[in-house]
Amino acid sequence: LLQVTYLHRNQPDAPAVEILSPLQIQVLKARFPKSPPVLTVAWAIESIAFLGGYLEHRRKSPIGIQVLWRGWSNLRDLCQGWLLAQIHT
Repeated sequence: LLQVTYLHRNQPDAPAVEILSPLQIQVLKARFPKSPPVLTVAWAIESIAFLGGYLEHRRKSPIGIQVLWRGWSNLRDLCQGWLLAQIHT
């Protein structure tokens, strides 16, 4: 998680596939349909932060580790649900 945060702060325009699996990207794109055409690390981290309860009211404040942890946990649950839905349909 710390490496992902470091990458977000130093290389936000790197491709999202550097930190996410194809399944995670697919789930995030379904959860946030207004995705940009090029999926970057910045988009991935902000999407995960929103899953963790991040509010954009302070745009200048950095995304915290606790919010990212909650977001990763929620993303994991969403991915498991996605896989279960694919198996049972």
